Amino acid sequence: MAQKINRLLNKKSILRFGFLLVSSLILGCTSSVIDSNVEIPERKWTYRNHIIAPFEIKDSNKAYNIYFKLRHTADYKYSNIFVLAHFKDGKSKTTRRYQFKLAKNDGEWLGSGSGNVFSYTFPMLTNYRFPHNGKFEIEVEQNMRDNPLIEISDAGVLVEESK
Repeated sequence: MAQKINRLLNKKSILRFGFLLVSSLILGCTSSVIDSNVEIPERKWTYRNHIIAPFEIKDSNKAYNIYFKLRHTADYKYSNIFVLAHFKDGKSKTTRRYQFKLAKNDGEWLGSGSGNVFSYTFPMLTNYRFPHNGKFEIEVEQNMRDNPLIEISDAGVLVEESK
């Protein structure tokens, strides 16, 4: 009987260790440089309310993915969003305009939903290599006709090492 208990405990210990090892490998492989999320006051994103994400690149030999993060309520009235992203490195500034699709043609939201809020993570640049080590900044502004753009609850930027 004692041998059976010891075997069960050993199996449980091995399973726990295996689970912890796999979990730490998965979590350890997602190395975020920055993961910002800014709440939009009163869910009204104005032209002046830019999302600013400063960060530092320590190894410009590595490739990085840059994402735009967005959350809106079900009362958002468009099926897309346009944003301007300003990429700054202290020496230069590059601006790109992005359009992100938020809903299907029938109006069904494409984001992951929890109640009345829908979340998205859109790629802006993938496998991007920064020109040098140092401090960078990404500034995102809404670029829709409406000012303020209502029912946007938060927005942000995620920069992580490519896998």
